[in-house]
Amino acid sequence: MAKKGNHWFNSRAGLLGSAGTAGIVAFWSCSGAFAQGAASPPADADHDEVVLEEIMVTATRIQRNGYDAPTPTSVIGIEEIAAKAPANIADFVNELPALSGSTSPKANVGSLSAGLIGINALNLRNIGANRTLILLDGQRVAASTLTGLVDINTLPQALVKRVDIVTGGASAGWGSDAVSGVVNFVLDKDFTGIKGTVQGGVTTYGDDRNFNASLSAGTRFAEDRGHVMISGEVAHNDGIKGIGDRKWFNSAKLFINPAYTATNGQPQLLNLPGAGFATATPGGIITSGPLRGTYFGPGGTPAQFNYGSIVSGNFMVGGDYQYADFAKSGDLDPRLNRQSVFGRISYDLTDHVTIYGQTSYNRATSRVASLTQFNFGNITIQPDNAFIPASIASRVTAPFSLGTFNQDLGPAIATTRRSSQRYVLGIQGDVAALGSDWKWDVYGQKSINNVYTDGLLTITSRYNQAIDAVRNPSTGAIVCRSTLTNPTNGCVPYNIFGTGVASDAARNYVLGTSWGRSKLTQEVFAGTLRGEPFSNWAGPVSLATGIEHRSEAVSGSNDPLSTTRSYFAGNFLASSGSYHVTEGFLETVVPLANELPFLESLDFNGAIRATDYSTSGYVTTWKAGLTWSPVSDISFRATRSRDIRAPNLAELFQSGQSSTTSFVDPFRANASTTAFQVTSGSTALKPEKADSLGLGVVLKPSFLPDFAASVDYYDIKIQDAIQTVTAAALVNQCFLGNTQFCSQITRNTAGVITSVNVLPVNVARQKARGLDFEASYHRPAFGGDLKLRVLATRFLENTTDDGITPPIDTAGTNGTNGTARNTLPNWRYLASVGYDYDPVSVSVTARGFSAGVYNTTYIECTSACPASTAANMTINNNRLPSALYFDANVTVSIQRDIDLFLAVDNVANKDPAQMAYGPSVGSAPLSVNPLLYDVLGRSFRAGLRFRL
Repeated sequence: MAKKGNHWFNSRAGLLGSAGTAGIVAFWSCSGAFAQGAASPPADADHDEVVLEEIMVTATRIQRNGYDAPTPTSVIGIEEIAAKAPANIADFVNELPALSGSTSPKANVGSLSAGLIGINALNLRNIGANRTLILLDGQRVAASTLTGLVDINTLPQALVKRVDIVTGGASAGWGSDAVSGVVNFVLDKDFTGIKGTVQGGVTTYGDDRNFNASLSAGTRFAEDRGHVMISGEVAHNDGIKGIGDRKWFNSAKLFINPAYTATNGQPQLLNLPGAGFATATPGGIITSGPLRGTYFGPGGTPAQFNYGSIVSGNFMVGGDYQYADFAKSGDLDPRLNRQSVFGRISYDLTDHVTIYGQTSYNRATSRVASLTQFNFGNITIQPDNAFIPASIASRVTAPFSLGTFNQDLGPAIATTRRSSQRYVLGIQGDVAALGSDWKWDVYGQKSINNVYTDGLLTITSRYNQAIDAVRNPSTGAIVCRSTLTNPTNGCVPYNIFGTGVASDAARNYVLGTSWGRSKLTQEVFAGTLRGEPFSNWAGPVSLATGIEHRSEAVSGSNDPLSTTRSYFAGNFLASSGSYHVTEGFLETVVPLANELPFLESLDFNGAIRATDYSTSGYVTTWKAGLTWSPVSDISFRATRSRDIRAPNLAELFQSGQSSTTSFVDPFRANASTTAFQVTSGSTALKPEKADSLGLGVVLKPSFLPDFAASVDYYDIKIQDAIQTVTAAALVNQCFLGNTQFCSQITRNTAGVITSVNVLPVNVARQKARGLDFEASYHRPAFGGDLKLRVLATRFLENTTDDGITPPIDTAGTNGTNGTARNTLPNWRYLASVGYDYDPVSVSVTARGFSAGVYNTTYIECTSACPASTAANMTINNNRLPSALYFDANVTVSIQRDIDLFLAVDNVANKDPAQMAYGPSVGSAPLSVNPLLYDVLGRSFRAGLRFRL
């Protein structure tokens, strides 16, 4: 008999007992568990007497061995995770086709003001990462950001034995945020012994060097009544500065066609390679007056700029485009360091009562060159500026405009420091009552997440004073013009003309650190009761019920200058607020038929939850599902549910967070404008409501043993979706006559927009539909074990209607359209083949997605184009290609409990597709979509695993 603490037993018990995609996930996980090393059964184990441990099925609160839940669930087992050897477990989970548009460190290298740098968050169905509920052993994990995202880095990854991905609405069972599903990380809570992993990695270009080391130990004490375990992990990633040695880079841009008219048949948007900027250079360029096109190079030497063949606003094609671009200034991958420690202790007070406690502490630091300060021809230089090079000074007789990327200032360096504390104390047990055995669990949980974010940025007022430099009439020294009237203001003149010309004193004067601190606190008190109170004609009726109380709060601080939005970007503001929610739920599984003709089994699963929020009041969620097997070879399942997502702390209490954005102002002939988008919270928000439908079929043909397949359809309709209209959309709506938005726009005395205030509102509707496919097969072959698995998702629709702008269906989008949520190809797929032949295990994985477009609203044409509209703009090239990547993994067991492994991602070193950047300008224009395409290139990871 396998012992409870044995790894082989636990992996099979957990995975075989996991319901979901019926036999598929159970079968595949079981077959995967026969990998070499720690997964091998002990020599004294009696295979015929292994007893499966009763586990929590994530798709439902009910515990029932072998129950095929109506809500599909995919499972990633420990052996699959170990074979892949990911630097972070989220990287592996995000390869599943059902996830798209997830947040990752390399996808947020330009996200300075949002504070998302370094975050790994999961996004099921691509309807928002804050609509995917993250659990750890069935307990809610606290948000790591004000916007409600959970950083997977904070979980004890070395102790995860499997990951359950529930792809369907589950709010009735698990609470708010489970609109698109639940991802539950299940720990090996009975682990005994010592195990560890040491691994390192590097790309084929010699960059992005990384390492990861973990050590875990567990033991029993007090005659096996107690159990204690501890785990620690350290990880580091060098990151990639700039584009590095990536030869694939080509500065493609998307911009307004300057020759377009509504009647000439040309497209309004041009998507062209070999493009840069026409109104800014590293050391500055004159953009108005008789000296237009004079730019300033190293040492301030003037030269004539070559504008190329097409010039449109800030953009141009050809000419000196490579010089006039800052795409290579931003990092490709941030530098990351993280450390974590986790501990758990449990003790059996009696044979029926166990007390347990666990704690964890995590900290992570990320650093990235986020963006270059861009001034697109919006700087006014006076003719008496003392730094104007002498060679052209005599020709300057009037003020002129200048644009610059401020190379001497360097890129904005963003640093984020996060720490997470989590404490859980609980008591659980079983009791016989009412003629049945009941299991109960009561626990309290407190989580504290501290986030510090800063950016080294220019202080706008100081910058403007410092670049306005003149000669002191009395001494002839170069001083700030402001110093002439205020001699003690401390201003240091800054030379804006050229590169390598600014003094350190001037840089130190104009640069400052915008910082913000946030403390997020979550407290949870919950109790559950599960049992089978009675049986009917078809079998035992299962019941789960419980109550939960949760409170969420945020507090913080920031530097004084950020309060007045004094920096070019960043301007982090402290938010303050709290809410609480009390819930009660009831769930049941009722067998309706069993072992009857064409009714091999028929089960009903239902749940209801009553929820009362302190901010928005009462709401009810529910779920009803059926699973029907007419014969043992085939099963059908259906679910209908009402789910919710309550507004998060940012949507409720955010204190005017500003971000720098660039857009066109239709009131000024579509003039390019750089302004602050100021986002504030609203306590008037109410929860989103989603109606979800799921229909599926599972095949386990008896004539083909060890094969299983499933197809599932989902349809999610969200009402009162919380949406924040962007600054660009708000300005456009004001221009179109929706005057209620005009009061949110602030202009200076010259009529130029300086800021746009936006608020989240319950105005949007969102609809997501798609199909999930999964199949697996396993059989002995040539003395070993052959395993096959295929997963695919067809995204049929992802429509958002904010009630202001025309509805947009983003399914089929391979671009970003400005947000990660809009990246959604029609198909995502993952196929793997593995072969185990003692002592070697090998696997090859193919992962990819279908071809798509930049924006589903664009109309592609090159001639005879229809008139372009705000809702449907015409474009010369709206296509982005598909991609297929191959990964390989090899594990060699050199001893019974020691494995060596090698993992290679993107074996063919396939380059990412170029994605034109524009027409708005924000962070570093990398001209690629890292949410979909592999931007790192061929990557290697190798290491050693051991277990004692």
